[in-house]
Amino acid sequence: MFASSPAHDLVSVNPSSGEAQNQAHKDRQMHLTIVGSGDAFGSGGRSNTCLRLDWPGEGQENKQENNHTVVVDFGSSALVAWHKLGFNTTDIDAVVLSHLHGDHFGGLPSLLLEGQFVSRRTKPLTIVGPQGLEARLRATCEALFPDSWSNRWSYPLTLIETAPGHVTEVAGCKITALPVDHPSGAMSRALRIDNGSKVFAYSGDTCWVDNLIEISQGADLFVVECYAGREAVPYHIDWTTLKANLPRLKARKIMATHMNADAYALREEIAAAGLLIAEDGGTFDL
Repeated sequence: MFASSPAHDLVSVNPSSGEAQNQAHKDRQMHLTIVGSGDAFGSGGRSNTCLRLDWPGEGQENKQENNHTVVVDFGSSALVAWHKLGFNTTDIDAVVLSHLHGDHFGGLPSLLLEGQFVSRRTKPLTIVGPQGLEARLRATCEALFPDSWSNRWSYPLTLIETAPGHVTEVAGCKITALPVDHPSGAMSRALRIDNGSKVFAYSGDTCWVDNLIEISQGADLFVVECYAGREAVPYHIDWTTLKANLPRLKARKIMATHMNADAYALREEIAAAGLLIAEDGGTFDL
């Protein structure tokens, strides 16, 4: 199904399971840091989408070096926001992409090259995305940094292209992707990340689709885009629509993100309806 290039591996991952592993995952808390909460246009001075999830490895609750770090989306401005928070890119085990728009994956070329030339990364890095990921990432790297894709990376780089509904296990979690409605040159997906103890769900960019109900069912936190205010915008969710559908969402907590200026101006009203508001640098324990 997948081909390989000299510079990296493009593979599928075989999930592991079992009662012993499920017990080991028990009580593995998940910590969210909102590296970037903004839209494509930097509304309100907020960075492009980048969500950092951390949790301890099995039996390693007191050993930070064995933590798992999975990043959801890495938009064009994400690396700047990452460094502003004092984070090291070598913490990252995997990047999981909702879709292939620049404000959600456009920071990857800089992340890859920073690992090569600045942080001197040796730790493996996995990138999980929709089918077509390799071609789009290669084209983006070559457009921004010619000949960069032919690098012999100093670290193992694995790209995983997943089909809708496929469950991928990587970095100590199971990732499920369901299709949403947001043209991006490849399938846009909502994501569900389950570490065996906590569940994080994310809408990606989309207008309202009922797959959002399934992806967020029983999640400890559902981060949902609320791009527009009271007026509908194609292929995005506005506050009027999201508010009407809140009773259908069964996540423990819901957080609104990816707001344009009109939606952000309504953040007090949105918070009064019981939602959390994503802000750059904010944190949340699932």
